[in-house]
Amino acid sequence: MQIFLPDYHVHTCFSGDSDAFVRDVLDCAVSLSLPEICITDHMDFDYPDKPEFFLFDVQEYFSSLTALREEYADRLPVRIGVELGLQPHLTKQLRAFVKEHPFDFVIGSSHIIDNADPYYSVFWEGKKPETIVRHYFESVLENINVFSDFDIYGHLDYIVRYCPDKSFVYCCEDYMDIIEECLRALIEKGKGIEVNTAGFFHGNHPNPHEKILRRYRELGGEILTVGSDSHTPERIAWGFPKVRELLVSCGFSYISTFENRSVSFLPL
Repeated sequence: MQIFLPDYHVHTCFSGDSDAFVRDVLDCAVSLSLPEICITDHMDFDYPDKPEFFLFDVQEYFSSLTALREEYADRLPVRIGVELGLQPHLTKQLRAFVKEHPFDFVIGSSHIIDNADPYYSVFWEGKKPETIVRHYFESVLENINVFSDFDIYGHLDYIVRYCPDKSFVYCCEDYMDIIEECLRALIEKGKGIEVNTAGFFHGNHPNPHEKILRRYRELGGEILTVGSDSHTPERIAWGFPKVRELLVSCGFSYISTFENRSVSFLPL
């Protein structure tokens, strides 16, 4: 099978939640004929209860990925990225971290709200899902307002993947007022979003929902990457065959790639 879209959200064993060897990831990408890949391992400072879990050795990261980028140069362009876990109190630390290291691409993501990760069911106990989801988008907006040294905001409605209440029905229209504030702020700052296809693994829609993607485009949003959010080689480019048609239906005619934090556009 050939996949003609670049995967710009990929995790390897440098992330605390992945055991994937980088070489295995790259070999899988080559077998799929990906035009490009960007490794974006987790860097979540001040992660609750286990602060070292989502931190990697940056020197080792660049050393390893730079060597592999050179080795695979004739088969697959390899970009070196990072997925930053955003929290408002980390603004100065994050800004210094990004400034100090020559990443090609930076994802800003919201994984933690109120010092807790909604990935875990205990986070939801005693709370209404509707209230939590709105609060999540409010926290996203706060992050955008205080920190902008990223290129795209990752999986904008990430939180809906993990609601343990299976009777809860996520209707993004119910939160579109605060979502639009987030989208307008990103566009004003020259930042983009991603279509994260892990949502297809967890449900029937990407993250964010295609209605949010469509609204982003209607508001003038142009910068958009495609990412599988893979943590194993087998999940590279997961759901990508659905993406081209979906994005065209949302009004997009191209997607974005990055090198040295500079954006380029790839026609769909």
